[in-house]
Amino acid sequence: MNVAILEDESLSAHRLEILLVDYDSSIKVVAFLSSVAEAIEWFRDQTPATQPDLVFMDIHLEDGSAFGLIEKAKLTIPVIFTTAYDSYAIQAFKANSIDYLLKPIDENELAAAIDKFKWTRQKQYANMMAPSKWSTLLNWQDSPGQASYKDRFMVTIGTKIKSVGVDQIAYFFYEEKTTYLTTQDGQNMVVEYSLDKLTNLLNPYQFFRVNRAYLVSLSAIQSIHTYAGGKLSLTLYPSSRHEVLVSPDRLNDFKKWLGK
Repeated sequence: MNVAILEDESLSAHRLEILLVDYDSSIKVVAFLSSVAEAIEWFRDQTPATQPDLVFMDIHLEDGSAFGLIEKAKLTIPVIFTTAYDSYAIQAFKANSIDYLLKPIDENELAAAIDKFKWTRQKQYANMMAPSKWSTLLNWQDSPGQASYKDRFMVTIGTKIKSVGVDQIAYFFYEEKTTYLTTQDGQNMVVEYSLDKLTNLLNPYQFFRVNRAYLVSLSAIQSIHTYAGGKLSLTLYPSSRHEVLVSPDRLNDFKKWLGK
């Protein structure tokens, strides 16, 4: 994926580049643009074959706003806005972008925004839509009945940032006011999401919230044991820190989920 970054603070621009490459090493930043004037000239020199797939734009620039650039350059490329201002501009223009991120940019929010872009682009191609029809893409994106699920999480381990694919995750659990993910090789990592939020972000065919503390992948369930009264206990792989019981009020849904 080729991206362009419109940002008048060089440190912010290069930090964003680092986060992008950590998210996906195949992402290439093809241009760093520091002003509206520079960006207008650069975009006018691009052909359909050389224009980026996605643009990250700071909203407030020294010589104008990103919104002015979009209008003057007649851009039809999907945009993720970045800004330090949680103001009316965000709400006013959110519908005309893929997403917006508040500075300092959070790696998990960045990953979710790119996942959203990838999902819309995949659906765009699936529906035989012209790539330049951005407004149609956005109308499609907001249509009911569509679902987008995360396919990776950004986690911090010491001073390092790591991207963990959903297919590497066995389960999530909540302990002492902290949410962890456990990978298939037994590593526990902190994630900045509640289990309630994760339930909405993950594909329900792959993950199920069995109780208040555990959200498990189907592939992690090694065996199921029954107890008197119809209770179910799960043996997970890798082994969990706690006994994992299916909550009584989730039993029927859990059994239906197993049978899908």
